[in-house]
Amino acid sequence: MTKIQKYIDFYLIGISNHPTPKLNDDVLNLIQESTVFSGGKRHYQLVKSYLPKNHTWIEISGKMDFLINKYKKIDTTIVVFASGDPFFYGFGNTLQRLLPNAQLKATPYFNSIQLLCHKTQTNYNALKSVSVHGRDWSALDEALINRNKLIGVLTDAKKTPCEISKRLLKYGFDNYTITVGEALDGNNEHIETLDLATCTKKSHDHLNCVLLKQTTSKEKPFGIADDAFISLPNRANMITKMPIRLSTINALQLQNKAVFWDIGACTGSVAIEAKQQYPHLKIIAFEKRIVCKNIIQQNTQRFSTPGITIIIDDFFNLNLQEFQIPDVVFIGGHGGRLNELIHLIHQLNPKARIVTNAVKQNSTNIFIKELTTLNYTINTSVIQVNEHNKISIHSAEKI
Repeated sequence: MTKIQKYIDFYLIGISNHPTPKLNDDVLNLIQESTVFSGGKRHYQLVKSYLPKNHTWIEISGKMDFLINKYKKIDTTIVVFASGDPFFYGFGNTLQRLLPNAQLKATPYFNSIQLLCHKTQTNYNALKSVSVHGRDWSALDEALINRNKLIGVLTDAKKTPCEISKRLLKYGFDNYTITVGEALDGNNEHIETLDLATCTKKSHDHLNCVLLKQTTSKEKPFGIADDAFISLPNRANMITKMPIRLSTINALQLQNKAVFWDIGACTGSVAIEAKQQYPHLKIIAFEKRIVCKNIIQQNTQRFSTPGITIIIDDFFNLNLQEFQIPDVVFIGGHGGRLNELIHLIHQLNPKARIVTNAVKQNSTNIFIKELTTLNYTINTSVIQVNEHNKISIHSAEKI
């Protein structure tokens, strides 16, 4: 019985940075049987000598929607060349996202981080790989807060080894060394391991990736002492006390949430504690007092907590549509406008979980009345710390 060959829209061929990439016989045969090829400008220079004389090359550059439209006009299989593994932060993922019905087949090479591990004989069983290539810092921040011992990072022209080292030092992660692999497999390959301070003074080939290796462990407290925070001048008690803070974070139920707003952040203690325990969260700390900007920033650095966005303004003056919509909100301050604030949050996301800590009975009454009217389910616990006033921790969510 003859086996019917399944039609493939895209063959994804992972290649190295070697001036003459090594391709196996199956790939060489595929190339000779094909006429349409695609890849970056650098890939074309690497594989051009292998391509048949009469071929079409579609360059991968610019806006992806234009590229996809070009692909859609092709009525034959397209052979795509990509760096390393096409499904490791690669073009294979882009094709799956933009052409979900396309049939793909991949022949991968080592991804760059994997290659760097091999060349440095690094055991990468516990490797955490992240990318800041064309992305924000969030994935790296999460890995650092999680205290990952070995982190591989895909860099770009702005988030260079130098800038990565500066960020680690800024947030107190001086317990890592950085290994930089430049132009791996290429003629100008260079690998070096540096301390972070030295790396902040160096520049590297734009084609690089790094390994961050932990040299010593770094404590990650569960519950930060109140007096460890930098506080408002002459207002040391203006902070959510640790037992209240931890109970509040429990009430927020952050484990399955994505975006957390801390409104009235003050010193940033709740936002910092939340980020420490749930580093996957996108956290925005809102505070209207200008003096708090430096206080929150200094506290995030003091407690090695990168990735918290700080917004200094009157919350009611902001265009809230400019921010990622929250699925959980802590109301730490409301300036006597709790009623209005509740309705703003409800209008943004009626499914958001809302938590507040109330000292005054009036705040409790408003919170319960307004959110009950909006058909939220309310839960309350009451805690008193030492000689301080009793605190009612209210949470509200639509079930």
